[in-house]
Amino acid sequence: MYCPYCRHDSSRVVDSRMLDDGSGIRRRRQCPVCSKRFTTMETTSLNVIKRSGAAEPFDRSKVINGVRKACQGRPVSSDDLAVLAQEVEEAVRASGNAEVDANDVGLAILGPLKKLDVVAYMRFASVYRGFNDLDDFESAIEELRREEQIPSTSDGAKVVQPRFGFR
Repeated sequence: MYCPYCRHDSSRVVDSRMLDDGSGIRRRRQCPVCSKRFTTMETTSLNVIKRSGAAEPFDRSKVINGVRKACQGRPVSSDDLAVLAQEVEEAVRASGNAEVDANDVGLAILGPLKKLDVVAYMRFASVYRGFNDLDDFESAIEELRREEQIPSTSDGAKVVQPRFGFR
């Protein structure tokens, strides 16, 4: 690691800490020649493989922009979208792969978006899954209704609650 002040070719690590979101490591370094300190950030690279075969770095803003269109006119804030993008990135990074298919990113968006806003979820899913007719929408709505009737606990176990027919 070159010192940004005197360009000496080595430095000593003084302190290492994980970044707040857990996506990398922040290191404080000190140059043995000029004694100045500087900070470096280490993160793993994550590339998205597009349908065309081209690879590009994962970009949270692309997730936000894609989901923002589905959330137009819905009560979803910019902060909500930022949290969703972080959840998506964490899910994709959890796969442990340095390269992930664009389709897998779309699948990672569906879960958090469904929790955030079901109307936005249906809009996004209709484009992402390529709904062709009303039957596709009806199937997706039925699936959402079944999930609503069988809520899950925080550990993912299904909990059956009695329904009294009131909506």
